[in-house]
This record gives sequence, C-alpha cells and structure tokens, in this order.
Amino acid sequence: MSETSVRLDFFVAHAAGVTRKQAKALIRAGRVALLDGTGQPRAGKANTAVAAADRVLLDGQPLALPGHRYLMIHKPAGVVCATRDGTLPTVMDLLPGAERENLRIVGRLDRDTTGLLLLTSDGDWSHRLTAPRQRCAKRYRVTTAEPLSDSQARQLADGVVLKDNPRPTRPAGVQRLDSGGLLLSLEEGRYHQVKRMLAAVGNRVVALHREAVGAIELDPALAPGEWRQLSAAEVASVGADA
Repeated sequence: MSETSVRLDFFVAHAAGVTRKQAKALIRAGRVALLDGTGQPRAGKANTAVAAADRVLLDGQPLALPGHRYLMIHKPAGVVCATRDGTLPTVMDLLPGAERENLRIVGRLDRDTTGLLLLTSDGDWSHRLTAPRQRCAKRYRVTTAEPLSDSQARQLADGVVLKDNPRPTRPAGVQRLDSGGLLLSLEEGRYHQVKRMLAAVGNRVVALHREAVGAIELDPALAPGEWRQLSAAEVASVGADA
C-alpha cells in the first residue's frame, strides 16, 4: 500500500488499527500530527492527502502503514549493535518491544561509535545499502588525536593499505574541519575501517560519529538513544539494484 494519495484518516486507521470513525476522532482531538519532509507541521484534517515524504505521528509516536519497516536510531556510545548481549545494552533495547520484531541492523557501528544507525525488516533494501558493489557512501565526523596533516589527508583520499589486506582502501572523501577534526566519506565497510585508516597514516581516532548513509542523514532532532521511522522519501532514496 502506497503512502501517496492516501487520506490522513485512512492512514491513521490502517496504521493504528482503529476504525475510520475513531481515526477522525483522534485527528479532531489534536492527537495526530502531520509533518512534511523537513519536519515542519502541516495542517492535517481527515481528508488531507498524506504525501510520500510526510510523517504521521499519534501522541508523538510515528505511524506507518503495514508492510516493511524502516527506522533510524541515533546510536549512543556504549551500546552494541546486536539483537542481544549478555552484559551490554544493545540498540534493540532502545526500541519498544513491539518495534523490534523482524528488524535487522543495516551496517553496524562499533560500541564506542555514535550516530546514524538504520534498521529494517526489508532484506533487499538492506542489501542495497551494504553490498560492496553498490558503493553506498557513509559519512563520518572524526575527531583525531592530532590535526590531520596535508600528507595524511592525501593518503586517505588516495587509499591506504591496511595490515590484513594488500588491496588499498577505496579513495575516500576528506574534508578537514576548523575544529581540527575531519569529515570522512567511505564507499566500503571493512572491519574498524576508519580507525585503521587513521592509524595507517600515523594518526589516531579519538571519537567517531556517523552522520549519513547514502542520502539518509541523521535527524538533528533525535537525541542519542532516540529513533524514528524513515520517511517514504528516505526509503526511496535507496535505489534498486544496478
């Protein structure tokens, strides 16, 4: 079922499992919020059309029509990317129990790395983000022990050889920041790659934060540990297999 050309009362009824009459009552009571693709509120009446990029919230919680689910989490430090762990909190612990069902983690982050983490029940969609041949760029904000030198920046941009693989890493996008850190964009996801690349050029990662995966950027309104469903536009930004 598409989110385009759907009335708001129809969307709420099907997403929340209530009748159309109950959905209209929820809308009249002001318990339903309709946000556009930038997060700005839209005036929502029962007959308002829900656009593809819109998000619908009931009592502050996002709604989605039945089907595959797509979520983003602002992962905090100290949380592991696993469905369960005997000693440490996991990203699944950040979600209500009903939201965890059938979700898989798309591209894991280290325990101490923060930022954008995607989860979905759609295996094909996940594959299009993680398959090496798709070359989906991931952007990281990196705090380094020492300011990045010109030589180090060139090495990262050209690709470096890591100890366990004679094949150099793919060329990276490197933007040095006034704060002394850098933005690093990678099209591959080797084990601990950012940390190992900086070590290979003679520097060290102090803090690491993922800002974007492909065209999907971490929502600045999400505090660490918070999550929301992706908009239809964000889901659609992940194209079909080539």
